[in-house]
Amino acid sequence: MSFFEKYLSVWVLLCIGIGVAVAQFVPLVPATLGSWEYAHVNLPVAVLIWVMIYPMMLKVDFHALRGVKNQPRGIGITLVVNWLIKPFTMFAITWLFVKVLFAPWIDALKGTEYVAGAVLLGAAPCTAMVFVWSYLTKGDGAFTLVQVALNDLIMLVAYAPIVMLLLGIGGVAVPLDTVLLSVGLYVVVPLAAGWFSRVLIVRAQGKAWFDEKFVPAVGQLPVYGLLLTLVLLFSFQGATIQSHWLHILLLAVPLTLQTFVNFGIAFGAARLFRVPHNIAGPSALIGGSNFFELAVAVAISLFGLTSGAALATVVGVLVEVPVMLALVVLVNRSRAGWPTRVTNPGL
Repeated sequence: MSFFEKYLSVWVLLCIGIGVAVAQFVPLVPATLGSWEYAHVNLPVAVLIWVMIYPMMLKVDFHALRGVKNQPRGIGITLVVNWLIKPFTMFAITWLFVKVLFAPWIDALKGTEYVAGAVLLGAAPCTAMVFVWSYLTKGDGAFTLVQVALNDLIMLVAYAPIVMLLLGIGGVAVPLDTVLLSVGLYVVVPLAAGWFSRVLIVRAQGKAWFDEKFVPAVGQLPVYGLLLTLVLLFSFQGATIQSHWLHILLLAVPLTLQTFVNFGIAFGAARLFRVPHNIAGPSALIGGSNFFELAVAVAISLFGLTSGAALATVVGVLVEVPVMLALVVLVNRSRAGWPTRVTNPGL
C-alpha cells in the first residue's frame, strides 16, 4: 500500500481545507472552471475522473473470467452481496439516519440529496482498492482479479437500473439518458480504453513489460487525480462546507455503519460455507468498499458540483480508507481460527 493510499483520509481533509480556501480567497477559479461544461458534464472534472479510472481499468483482464468456475462459492458471495444486498442496505441505512434520526439537523431537501449520493456509492463495487485490501490480507490474487472483472461487466448493465430504482424509491427523479451517459462516460469508455491498451501494449511489448513497467508508471495517477478532483469539488462547495460542516460528520455515521454491515454479511457467509480464508477476505472486502471515483462522477453529472449528492460521495472517500484498514485487521486476525477448507469447495 503506497504512502498516499495509506493516508488518503488525511489528504482528503487537506483537500477540503485547500478547496474551501480557494473558494474564499480566489472565487474566480471555481467560478471559471465551473462554467466549463457540456451536456451537464463539467469538463475539468470529467478529465480528472478519467485520469482516476483509466489506470484502474488497465488491471482488469477479462481472460481471467475463465477462472470463475474455480471458486464458485466466493464468486457467489461477492455477486449476491454487491448486487442483491449492498445497494439496498446502503439506501436503507442512510435513509434511516439522514431522514429520521438526524432529521433535526438535516433539512428534508438536503437529506434527499445525501441519500441519493449514498445510493450512487452503494451501487458501485470497488474496482481498484480491493487489490490493495486483498494484498494486505494475503488474499488470492487470481480470485481478486476474477471478481473485479466480473463485477465490472455486471456494472455495465446493472448500475443504471439499480440507481434508477432506488432513487425513485427515495423520491428523486433523474433522467434515464443522463444516468446512461454517465455510465458510458465513466465505465464503458475507460473500461474499453483499458482493455484496448492492455491488448495493444501486451502484443507490442509483452505481458511482463506491461505488468512491471507500464501499469506501475501510471499507477499513481488515480491518487493525484482524486486529490485534484476533491480540491475542485470543495472549491465549488466552499460556502456549503462552511455552513453544513456538521452534515459531513453526520453522514460519516451511516456510511461507516453500512461498510461494517455489508462486510459482516459477506464474511459471515464465507465462514458459514467454509470458503478458504484467502478467498473469503477479498470477496468480503469488495462488499464493504465502493467505486467512489465513479460515484463522485455520476453525482456531479446528475445533481451538480455543489449538490448534497456530490458531498455525500466525497464523505464516502473520507471514511473508506480508515474503515477498510480496520476490516483488514479483522480479516488477518481471523485467519488462525478459520474453518478448515473442505475437500471439494465447488460443492
